[in-house]
Amino acid sequence: MTPFTHLNAKAAPLPMMNVDTDIIIPKQFLKTVKRTGLGVSAFYDIRYNDDGSVRDDFAPAQDAYKGAEILVTGENFGCGSSREHAPWAILDMGFRCLIAPSFADIFYNNSFKNGILPITLPKDQVTQLMQEVQENPDATIEIDLEKQTVTRGNKFSFHFEIDPFRKHCLLNGLDDIGLTLEKSATIRSYEEKRHAEKPWL
Repeated sequence: MTPFTHLNAKAAPLPMMNVDTDIIIPKQFLKTVKRTGLGVSAFYDIRYNDDGSVRDDFAPAQDAYKGAEILVTGENFGCGSSREHAPWAILDMGFRCLIAPSFADIFYNNSFKNGILPITLPKDQVTQLMQEVQENPDATIEIDLEKQTVTRGNKFSFHFEIDPFRKHCLLNGLDDIGLTLEKSATIRSYEEKRHAEKPWL
């Protein structure tokens, strides 16, 4: 997993509340078990017109927000089913960080496991950030995970809270497999000892 330490990037606005995982990645795109290739189908029903063209009111896909790595959105983002394809699709779309007043628990946990930093800020701060990126599409937002800050030049700097263990995992690029591999020497020692004591196993 790619470590997340510091991000200085454009942000795209998605001013919607209760965006569920079926909106993030509709069920017809869940046939794959690969983590890549889902970005083009992310937010399909609110992103595309019937003819396949991009809707004018879906800001994250507009040219002005091309290359954005931060998504600013509304309360209860990621509610609905527990599909892990949702963070896969968001990551494949190019977003490394999500900022909202609140997230659904399962989606929140899945985001960390896939290298995405979900930041919870008070609603008034999210509103201020949303307005800034809507009015200034080229605005660069700085995310500093070590300091736990979201900064927009000299306009504002917000502090966010994060669980220390999750912070450690993101800073070091550790998913569940990576955490296990950190204990590889201990595991190897145990396996060798068990084989010597119980060779029939």
